[in-house]
Amino acid sequence: MGTGKSTIGKQLAATLKLDFVDSDAEIQRRTGVDIPTIFEFEGEDGFRKREAAVIEELSQKDHLVLATGGGAVTVAENRRNLAARGFVIYLQCSTQQQYERTAKDKNRPLLDTDDPIAALEQLMEARAPFYNEISDLVVSTEQRGASGVVREIISKIESL
Repeated sequence: MGTGKSTIGKQLAATLKLDFVDSDAEIQRRTGVDIPTIFEFEGEDGFRKREAAVIEELSQKDHLVLATGGGAVTVAENRRNLAARGFVIYLQCSTQQQYERTAKDKNRPLLDTDDPIAALEQLMEARAPFYNEISDLVVSTEQRGASGVVREIISKIESL
């Protein structure tokens, strides 16, 4: 959350002349409501089921950069699909940087708490092993602009 998946994903897709899809935006498009509303009525479990269905479908497409929600990796089916069907890039930054990037965003139901930094730390502790399990490439976005991160990703991919 707040690592730059959507921003960097869009720029990476444009640079590589690929399509771009953000799974959260796709869920919102299909349901006609925002993520907090889905969480309110269906809870996180309901949202994760919708997310898994979207990832199942989108991960089968070619010529696509897919940005998933930060919690997508918590579902084993998503990890299997992403690892088996694509090249997975883990964008990493500190929880302080995540907080700075998400502090004004009201579309983050898991951060709707009295201590969002603690929530981010708990999420990172729970999710980092999953990210590391399936990632083909880890890139830091800490205090960096999207264009520099995109250049690094392309350089690293070309050197593989």
